[in-house]
Amino acid sequence: MYPGAQDPSKPAIIMAGSGHTTTYGEVDAAANQIAQLFRDAGLQPGDHVAFVAENSPEYLVFAWGAHYAGLLYTACSTQLTGEEMGYIIDNCEARIAVFSSRYADRVKGAQGAAPKVEKWYAMKGEIDGLESFEEAYAKFPAEATEPDRIAGRDMLYSSGTTGKPKGIRPADLTAPLETEPIIVTPILKGMFGVGADDVYLNPAPLYHAAPLRFCMANHQLGGTVVVMERWDEAKALDYFAQYGVTVTQLVPTMFVRMLRLPEDVRAAADVSSLRLVIHAAAPCPREVKQQMLDWWGPIIHEYYASTEACGLTWVTPDQWLAKPGTVGKALVGVPHIVDEDGNEVPAGTDGAVWFSDGPQFQYHNDPEKTAGVTNDKGWQTFGDIGHLDEDGFLFLTDRASYMIITGGVNVYPQEAEDALQSHPKVMDAAVFGVPHPDFGEAVQAVVQPVEMPADEAAAAALEEELIAHCRSGLAKLKCPSSVDFREELPRTPTGKLLKRLLKDEYKESATAGAAG
Repeated sequence: MYPGAQDPSKPAIIMAGSGHTTTYGEVDAAANQIAQLFRDAGLQPGDHVAFVAENSPEYLVFAWGAHYAGLLYTACSTQLTGEEMGYIIDNCEARIAVFSSRYADRVKGAQGAAPKVEKWYAMKGEIDGLESFEEAYAKFPAEATEPDRIAGRDMLYSSGTTGKPKGIRPADLTAPLETEPIIVTPILKGMFGVGADDVYLNPAPLYHAAPLRFCMANHQLGGTVVVMERWDEAKALDYFAQYGVTVTQLVPTMFVRMLRLPEDVRAAADVSSLRLVIHAAAPCPREVKQQMLDWWGPIIHEYYASTEACGLTWVTPDQWLAKPGTVGKALVGVPHIVDEDGNEVPAGTDGAVWFSDGPQFQYHNDPEKTAGVTNDKGWQTFGDIGHLDEDGFLFLTDRASYMIITGGVNVYPQEAEDALQSHPKVMDAAVFGVPHPDFGEAVQAVVQPVEMPADEAAAAALEEELIAHCRSGLAKLKCPSSVDFREELPRTPTGKLLKRLLKDEYKESATAGAAG
């Protein structure tokens, strides 16, 4: 189950904007060479490599090369500073690090923070002081030379939405390269028959878990992967028809941006080739998902999981329509809802979501963090709050760390965020707690409007309209008492809201105001 098992003449990777095509034969040949380069450098199965690059054919070729060599490969976010990249490269214990020349300005910062790296390479161009990665691996044969190869695996880092990124170390590597599936491969093949006839559109940065794993899974199944260089909602609609896309994975913010396109653009879009659309990464407001189902039909599936991958739930369109808001039933692991004392609670009662009987994970070199998400039964958690219904369907409330305590009442901001995002004048929204002298915390909203208010009077009117919209469907205490407006909210490119940055900013402002 690797590119070398596929038709060598078939397109494996197409860059959506340029149309540049890389065949399966080219991917396999380069991956063989890269694996031999790593082996020649003394790396053995289970060792680590790290890389920093933009969406490109070289990105997936590198990942397959590390996979062929039986290595743990760590992708770094291109949104980070050099020092932040260096922290990840050092923490994962990478012996080799590869940088695209696009990020040459961050190499020195990364090198300073990762002094134990044995070799640094430049990919896709020159970087002062670094050897060319392409020239280095071109010296090796394009055919596999090592028998009984072990499959590698990604060792990715959490996105840092609630703190410093944490490396999620997989189990020991022992499976043969020819038989080991990427974690989502059996789901795509078994549930949906995804295979060689499918064209998968990847709209997101490849350094995140789902984009990387779904692209590699589609390669294992022999399909063609179309990679967007960067997200653009109008272009994505064009690419569906241009490339005959049959399968794609999106996130809720992408849905919202598509729904906010002009009506004539949406009406002209040809989505007839799509047969499977998957979404995850962040909660999707019910009204947004319903609008997408109305537009594209009952082809939109949803799953709930995380980079840690100790559990995964899935919901089909029909199941969601019968139980709006659910993230589905478990496909991986067994979910449990527990109270603060660790006791399981009845169906319909909110509590912490834990999983048993799934793949165990550990945070790399951090037994304390691992222990904090593992209970005495061996169950593990992502840190979310939710409940199971009588039929075993999971409903999420929010992340535990986002809970607002106002006047002694626990408020989860997801409900207010969903309400705001359903308003036609809202592109994005964040709701969180800010310090309040009387209530402990007040409910604050920060909104990215479709059009920024022209002046203070327009801003005040829109604020009043949005608060009234929230209160029309939610209890007053769950609704924001204040709404601020911004051109853009801090999200990762895969749609996860970096609420921690906003909370810290408002907390610092409140502290400075109190001190003044």
